[in-house]
Amino acid sequence: MKIALILPAYNEAKTIGATLRDFHRAMPDLLFCVVDNNSDDDTVKVARETCAALPGCRLRLIREKRQGKALAVRRAFTEVEADVYVMADADSTYGACDLHRLLAPVLAGEADMVVGDRHEQGQYKRENKRPLHNFGNNLVRGLINRLWGTDLHDILSGYRVFTRSFVKSFPILTAGFELETEITLHAVDKRFRIIELPISYQDRPAGSASKLSTLRDGRKVLMVIFSILRYNRPLLFFGTIAGFFALASLAVGAIPVIEFYRTRFILHIPSAILASGLMVCAFTSMAIALILDSLARQHRHDAELRLIEMEAARRDELSRPATNAKAS
Repeated sequence: MKIALILPAYNEAKTIGATLRDFHRAMPDLLFCVVDNNSDDDTVKVARETCAALPGCRLRLIREKRQGKALAVRRAFTEVEADVYVMADADSTYGACDLHRLLAPVLAGEADMVVGDRHEQGQYKRENKRPLHNFGNNLVRGLINRLWGTDLHDILSGYRVFTRSFVKSFPILTAGFELETEITLHAVDKRFRIIELPISYQDRPAGSASKLSTLRDGRKVLMVIFSILRYNRPLLFFGTIAGFFALASLAVGAIPVIEFYRTRFILHIPSAILASGLMVCAFTSMAIALILDSLARQHRHDAELRLIEMEAARRDELSRPATNAKAS
């Protein structure tokens, strides 16, 4: 069983060494994949020296010059071949002491993605020194749970374990810290099995600066939710727009209707024209919603077929050595 640890790193020279040592103590046979995301400090040098000093440490350095965490993880998911993938941060905020617990459901075939929940034990709220981050986490969690009908606790956790099928069927379309939101919504939309387990969490050590901007990256996360809702739940998205148009049409059209009922004349002609136009927009939006919902359903159908084919090919690949051994 080949397990790869994906560590996207941008200027993490002060923490990458401690992160590698921590995970090596927990599981020495991991394949450590450090993705250098265009760092201009000694991140790569420290990673090499740290791994060279650890017995049996297997290090794979990957360079991704395009800036963005999602782009770094995308490069690793594309190039690294493994049976199980672990994604963590290189800033020593996630502890390797939780690794075996997070791996267990995936290795037992009980989950396609296991998420390290930072909120269950209240450690994220205690450790995090930025109040807007707590507010943003709660906002995103509430929005996704309401729109998708889920009961997830930590949407933005960067500590996750994935099956190979999940990784190889996940097209990363974002570029930066919106990655975790996109991963979560992909898992929900494609009906992957998700398990959340409580983990320990500590804030960055002194002298290590966060690259996350609360307002800028928060806006990007909300835009990702908006885009995925539009593409994957078009009936809800455009149906809501149709509902607003219809209500506006009824509100504006009530004036000439009441007027005609009372006087048999319509003096508010602009209101009647506006109400008619708004109702046309409502019917048009609803038609768009139904058409795009059919396309989204077809897309999910095709994704399921690709997943089945991928799993069948994987099983054939695993059974081939045993067949060849019997033949010889």
